[in-house]
Amino acid sequence: MQASIPDGVWPTMITPFTEDNTVDYGALADLVAWYLARGVDGLFAVCQSSEMFYLSLDEKTAIARRVVKAANGRVPVIASGHTSQDMKVQIQELKAMADTGIDALVLVANRLAEGKESEEVWRRNAETILNAIPDVLLGLYECPYPYKRLLSPQLLEWCALTGRIVFLKDTSCDVNDIAAKAAAVRGKRLKVFNANAATLLDSLEAGASGYSGVMANFHPELYVWLMRNWRKEPEAARELQSFLGVASLIERQVYPTNAKYFLNLDGLRMSPISRVNGGIELTASQRREVEQLQEMSEIYRCRLAL
Repeated sequence: MQASIPDGVWPTMITPFTEDNTVDYGALADLVAWYLARGVDGLFAVCQSSEMFYLSLDEKTAIARRVVKAANGRVPVIASGHTSQDMKVQIQELKAMADTGIDALVLVANRLAEGKESEEVWRRNAETILNAIPDVLLGLYECPYPYKRLLSPQLLEWCALTGRIVFLKDTSCDVNDIAAKAAAVRGKRLKVFNANAATLLDSLEAGASGYSGVMANFHPELYVWLMRNWRKEPEAARELQSFLGVASLIERQVYPTNAKYFLNLDGLRMSPISRVNGGIELTASQRREVEQLQEMSEIYRCRLAL
């Protein structure tokens, strides 16, 4: 097992589909190349942005393997695919994902306990998984679906002390919460990554290790610049942060269909098909909003000499 994972920008990857609604592995490889060309530090595959609740286990494992192959060791790849309810089925699912060559296997926080169950129940179920799947680095994802389970700093510290859990995708959207979590794991292998664009710079100042969110499917290079320059160019970083926060409102559109439209504008070729959204298409106004976001992203790329 590697010692840790790098700080920085970890896109929550989307899944391209063909017009007949099968996984488009050619477009997936092109998407990996697109992320890497923009300087990302790692890839988070088979997550909610990937529509993992709408993928079969065979599709999940095939996607993870293809992403690992396309990345070819240039950046680490982590993946989840953790969608089942029954613990025995979860372990089978997670073992299959762990065998794909990924660098870390990401557990979905809400799969380890029901909404009204205690953190003690959660911890016992986590121990079951740790024992059933040894010798694999693990991550955690506070996935909002089917319900959002946020981890307390105390529970996160316990996770860090296992020595096996090295990644948290935080979805609290609360800088105070992120700061408390970062403080709880300071000096340990576990790193906290913020999923919320609007609070990113504040969270970096509070001890977060990077960004892992939806908007890295639109303009990841701007997040990469922010991560690498926020300390030495604070004024430019604060201005960029203001743009990124407002730009992230695009998430409230028809996601991930809008991300696929943006990627086509940015030179990739993939269908707008989304299993999550079914046949829902972007309206003319929504398409124009995405086009304007692409235009503004290009302005910032030029301004930052990217």
